Amino acid sequence: MKQIKLLILFVCVMLGHNQAFAQETANEWREVVINIVETSDVHGNFYPYNFIERKPWSGSLARVHSFLKEQREIYGNNLLLFDNGDILQGQPTAYYYDYLAADKPHVAAEMLNYLGCNLGTLGNHDLETGHAVYDNWIKQCKFPVLGANIVDAKTGEPYLKPYEVFERDGVKIAVLGLITESIPCWLPEVLWSGLKFEPMLESAKKWVNVIKTKEQPDVLIGLFHSGRDGQKLGNTIENASQLVAENVRGFDVILFGHDHSRFCQVVETDEWDDIMMVNPGNNANYAASVKIIVRKHPTKNGTKEVQAKLVDMNRYAVSEEFMDRFGTQFDEVNDFVNRKIGTIDRTIYSREAFFGSSEFVDLLHSLQLELTGADVSFCAPLSATAKIAEGDIHVSDMFSLYRFENMLYTMKLTGQEIKDYLEMSYDLWTNQMTSPGDHILLIEPDPKKQNDERYRFKNMTFNFDSAAGIKYTVDVTKPRGEKINIISMANGGKFYLDKVYKCAINSYRGNGGGDLLTKGAGIPSEELASRIISSTEKDLRYYLMKHIEKAKTLKPRALNQWKFVPENWAEPALDRDRKLVLR
Repeated sequence: MKQIKLLILFVCVMLGHNQAFAQETANEWREVVINIVETSDVHGNFYPYNFIERKPWSGSLARVHSFLKEQREIYGNNLLLFDNGDILQGQPTAYYYDYLAADKPHVAAEMLNYLGCNLGTLGNHDLETGHAVYDNWIKQCKFPVLGANIVDAKTGEPYLKPYEVFERDGVKIAVLGLITESIPCWLPEVLWSGLKFEPMLESAKKWVNVIKTKEQPDVLIGLFHSGRDGQKLGNTIENASQLVAENVRGFDVILFGHDHSRFCQVVETDEWDDIMMVNPGNNANYAASVKIIVRKHPTKNGTKEVQAKLVDMNRYAVSEEFMDRFGTQFDEVNDFVNRKIGTIDRTIYSREAFFGSSEFVDLLHSLQLELTGADVSFCAPLSATAKIAEGDIHVSDMFSLYRFENMLYTMKLTGQEIKDYLEMSYDLWTNQMTSPGDHILLIEPDPKKQNDERYRFKNMTFNFDSAAGIKYTVDVTKPRGEKINIISMANGGKFYLDKVYKCAINSYRGNGGGDLLTKGAGIPSEELASRIISSTEKDLRYYLMKHIEKAKTLKPRALNQWKFVPENWAEPALDRDRKLVLR
């Protein structure tokens, strides 16, 4: 009997011990690790091959696939893949499936689905493809595409889902998607008809409040297709990601893109915890990898830790599995870009446009004037490194000659506005020389190429517009406002500052892109639409191809309708700066 009592006592002690142990275990911390991978601004770089230059290339979703396979071995279902927009424009791969094979499944949707993408956003270049393309692409994506500040103009409701919530191992993760509000400054309304774009800061404040109240997430992430630095464009803020970080409380991480500038660091805020901001850059050369460690406790406040890095995709082998899966699409695009459409009797280079009237840009001017019947044409070199080699012209060359799917506008500008437009362009482009030994171009040492003593332009070269249809000089010894002297029309007729002229200009510029019409010519942004006389139905590259097919052989020549003066200063300075810029 005594032994039975002892046994019962032992069992009771053990039960009590186990209960105490169970209670103690319940009070312990629990750690959950989430890994977020972000791609952004892929710009059609799906394969490790440049279809424009027809040669192997860096980056690509084919390498991202190899990286994701490695990371999923570590994190399993706790790995989330987000794509942050601008995927539908850039390489012929995207163009082919946007427009020429629109009846087939879009390769960009198929690839992201194959990669296991969990979330996406729209970028400005996705919207530039037009409603028919991006609406169709969104339907094919097996994941939500976010855009809280893209609003239906009729209903006032978000056109896309504003945010998404994931739950992994008891951790609730909310992601808010936003896009740069500056879309109307670049794109014609026909491409985004029926939509409005709310200011990012205003939209973020509204939706973060909704998310906190309704969802009460453990982690809040911003997925923003907008650059970091707060740059203004017209009455909008083009790059507002840091502005949101500093003025909207609650974000743990902001993943951003759009400006193609890799960034990975903690940003300090005045009133609350600092925020990790990450941008992987463009062309899938890097991916952002953000580890979020959430420690939860049933009776104590939890903790969070964010670790982020940018991972070089070129360290990873091209995935043979990915290439096999999308081999047919590769072959179709390759056949498309290799199609011959004509010949050219000399090699032309976009870089020559920086130093004077050039065959490359003047070919575009001539076509724009021919298509529109305009008096004056405006055009810039859209790439500093493009060339078309003597001999056969293929479809791929058209993407060198003209990078983007811009339409061509005919607009009304006065002679004074034309002059002021050019004053701003050349002020961005040229230095004000005070002695013959000065730089003629507005350049600075390139910090990335100091060993080569290489210089770079201080401003974006795609804003260096020249004009055709008029004869003029650019006096590099004068300040803005006094640089441009318009001598006459190209045919010798008189040019009048108070006369209204028809001007050929691409849709990016015509909608205010680069500020040459607004800050330069002084036209209020809200007035630009009323200045448009007509627009082409298709993109300018389409008409370039048709023109070449009709002409059969191109014989581009510089129009020589403008020059830098005084020539005894300009010519030696151009020779010096050419060596610094093109070294």
